[in-house]
Amino acid sequence: MNEDQELHVVIGASGGTGRALVRELHERGRRVRAVNRSGRTDVPPGVEVVAADARDADRMREVCRGATVVYNAVNPPFPQWLEAFPAAVDGVLAGAESSGARMVFVDDTWMYGRTTGPMTEDLPYRPVSNKGVLRAWLAERVLAAHESGRVRTVIGRATELYGPAVESLLGSNIFGPAARGGVALWTGEMDQPLAPMFIDDFAHGLAELGEREEALGEVWHLPTPAPTTARHLLDLVTTRSQRRMRVLRVREPGVRALGVVWPVAREGAEMLYQFRQPHAIDSSKYRAAFGPGRVTPYEQGIDRTLAWYRATPKRPITALGR
Repeated sequence: MNEDQELHVVIGASGGTGRALVRELHERGRRVRAVNRSGRTDVPPGVEVVAADARDADRMREVCRGATVVYNAVNPPFPQWLEAFPAAVDGVLAGAESSGARMVFVDDTWMYGRTTGPMTEDLPYRPVSNKGVLRAWLAERVLAAHESGRVRTVIGRATELYGPAVESLLGSNIFGPAARGGVALWTGEMDQPLAPMFIDDFAHGLAELGEREEALGEVWHLPTPAPTTARHLLDLVTTRSQRRMRVLRVREPGVRALGVVWPVAREGAEMLYQFRQPHAIDSSKYRAAFGPGRVTPYEQGIDRTLAWYRATPKRPITALGR
């Protein structure tokens, strides 16, 4: 890569979103530095990989030196959220500030709480879970950095994610069993509107936000396909997998019981309200400003996700959705 090219730094490059962002930026011909705690992750040829802890502000200043855009795709394991997430956000902000870079913050919709229809960017924050409260606080902190003139920031939000290397309820509960055999689990209503986002679409939208000055200082919901339902999505997964799949619907008491032996269930149980209500976003603001974005049809996204699960050894998940 040409050293004179603008540098894009992805912090949290070992997670599903971080990996997808690295691929997207590389495909755009950008100079990319992928940062995670181990310094080991699968990247395309020419991508620089660096070991650093996002909680270490001094180290973030080092790895962000010379950056034009910094992407905060950090997603600590659930048990470490309260301790690690604020420190990681502050660390990445310090890194972006030191280089004068724009910072794109990878976010979800947990801060909105209970909703009755598609979520818009102007909804008030009314979280109903501890993790939603933390998400709301982090988002406010990121936007405050912009408003104060410290760091130029922008936030990109997604619904439930799925795709290769994505650790989410859909991935562990649905695609794994569909690809490898076993019983699929669903933890919500079967016929509420549901609009999951394919991971590469999320990465595409985040990269767009990072390259557009007019996006700064705001929250953007990135485009998804038209809402479907859990029932239809499960039928599609079964059809595309060409494997008969048994689906077990687990209600909230059952998930909490699973939490005794499964830490992810214990930590994630408070978020299950999302799947008992409409879980879709309105991305008309993004579409009006930047065009239709990249929207992968469910059939295509399902095929690519199943292929990854077939080729990848089973592993435990430590967080959901990023």
